[in-house]
Amino acid sequence: MRTLVLSLLICPLAALAQAPVIEISGANFRPMPIALPAPQALNDAARTVSPDFDDAFFFDCSAAGIFQVLDRKSYLADAREGFTASTITFSRWADVGAEALVKVQLSVDGRDVRGEMRLFTVSSGKEDLRLVHVEPVDRPRRLAHFFADALYKHFTREPGPFQSHLAYVRKVGANKDVFLGDWDGKRALPVAQGNINLLPVVGPQGDSVAYTSYRSGHPALYLQRPGGAPVTLVSTGAMVTGASFSPDGRRLAYSMAQGEGAQIYVADANGANPQPLTDTPYFINSSPTWSPDGKRIAFVSTRGGTPQLYVLTVANAADVRRLTFQGNYNQTPDWSPRGDLIAFTARDERNAFDLFTVNVETGKVNRLTQDQGNNQEPSFSPNGRLVVFASDRTGSSMLWVMTAEGQNQKMLPLDKGNYSTPDWGP
Repeated sequence: MRTLVLSLLICPLAALAQAPVIEISGANFRPMPIALPAPQALNDAARTVSPDFDDAFFFDCSAAGIFQVLDRKSYLADAREGFTASTITFSRWADVGAEALVKVQLSVDGRDVRGEMRLFTVSSGKEDLRLVHVEPVDRPRRLAHFFADALYKHFTREPGPFQSHLAYVRKVGANKDVFLGDWDGKRALPVAQGNINLLPVVGPQGDSVAYTSYRSGHPALYLQRPGGAPVTLVSTGAMVTGASFSPDGRRLAYSMAQGEGAQIYVADANGANPQPLTDTPYFINSSPTWSPDGKRIAFVSTRGGTPQLYVLTVANAADVRRLTFQGNYNQTPDWSPRGDLIAFTARDERNAFDLFTVNVETGKVNRLTQDQGNNQEPSFSPNGRLVVFASDRTGSSMLWVMTAEGQNQKMLPLDKGNYSTPDWGP
């Protein structure tokens, strides 16, 4: 594949074993001060693609939650400084507080953009990581996401989230359109345009989106790739919403309204062989989300009088446990891929919506947002370390990202608009 024409990791195993590991959470967590000078473009064509690469790489590292990316205005080193350890004046980087330094060179050859990234420890002047990767010349942002994931994994020993995909809805006039893009919302392609399209969820392979649409006048569940034709998954019932694919991609959970209530169903990934998991005819059960092992589903139910979070066992649907007892309007749960937490939206005493997590085993609730407008519809990154969400704190509803502890909140680099219901998928 052209996206993996060349990828070389040059890092002795002994050096990797000695590299510092950033503890991502806990009382001892401290983001690492890191310097990211602008990439060095080696030819004219590289200078053309450099801004897109730099925009994506800088934002990825800033949003990662493990780095304190230093302001470039503070840099003291010569902008013409070299690319190898022997040509770098490390004392100038130490003077601005950098503990790590990342240098990138870009070159374009025909239809390919080649990037080389080097990571240095400032205190020792030692090169810890060298990575070379090639992408198509029209994909400099994808190259940036690749490098950002490599840095993340180097410092945490965990996979980074930046080569993944994000689906979301953008209101355009009277319509609500579904888009699928990179994790940061950029390079987005339209999936469903015109009419009312709701609640997108990224498909198991990251190249399609399931969503509810009113396109036929009857709200049904569809699966569609950008540029492709919609495939009907579920069209029975008064309304079908809340699609959620199981972790292995083989099953589909959703909510179907019938009569005065709505029930949770599980079917094959193509919508075949539906089976009900709930049976509360006069109550609403909605917003299913799978546990990482595929054995349980969390969902919202009004069976207790107000919308609260519950967890059931898929193999024994009668095994149901109420999870939240605080608040009177809890909704939009998303189960962390790490398995420990479920993020959700709750309405507080001021009638504002904010984000929380609840520990699945202990029931402990942690608040993530407060006093910053309405914050809704959380979705965990594939590694469970970050959360994307919608917030109107700047006036219009935009998409934001933060750590799973609510720290380092940053707005995604999207054009101003009205965005909602993000889903962070593979």
